[in-house]
Amino acid sequence: MSSVAPSTTALTEDEVRALREAVAEAVLSTPTGLRDTLGDDPDAALRLVAATRVAAEETSRLLREAVAGARSAGHRWDTLGTLLGVSKQAAQQRFGTPTRPDPAPGDAGTREREVLSPITSLEEMAVLAERGRRGWHVVDYGTLFHVVEASDTQWEHHRQPWTPGARRRLEAEGWTLVKTMTFPWGYYKRPLDLPAQR
Repeated sequence: MSSVAPSTTALTEDEVRALREAVAEAVLSTPTGLRDTLGDDPDAALRLVAATRVAAEETSRLLREAVAGARSAGHRWDTLGTLLGVSKQAAQQRFGTPTRPDPAPGDAGTREREVLSPITSLEEMAVLAERGRRGWHVVDYGTLFHVVEASDTQWEHHRQPWTPGARRRLEAEGWTLVKTMTFPWGYYKRPLDLPAQR
């Protein structure tokens, strides 16, 4: 696991200010007319609470997924704890994930499965490309692992940084999202019209 000095990854004061302003702007501008009605409509204050709650839940989810992404990139809990302002143990306790899943098929007739672990975000796409040629495709993933399932055809895999509209564009091109979009990546797959290499 790598250890990067938090001082080299910390945000500047300008970046912190810009992020805070962007979140506040999103909360005030997304509910239609909220900003304009805050001064004279008591119900607007309640809409502001609801919008802020949604923003807090979303930023909490993004933080959990960003920590998982950093772990998948090979970063240690002590480095993450320092960035989060907590101890290594507190970071691991709050953001640690359960152990990798059991690769055994759940239902009768389910194809063979394997867990690829440990696998970091730096190497995973090359590994998935090689496995895809051999007929394996991703069915689940998490911090430092991918679960792949055997098939008779080749597959290609794509990792897409989160952007608005990426899912619609990729699905129009025949890609399937492996599971709910995660931050900062979404993992997609699509079968190729080629037999699996053995």
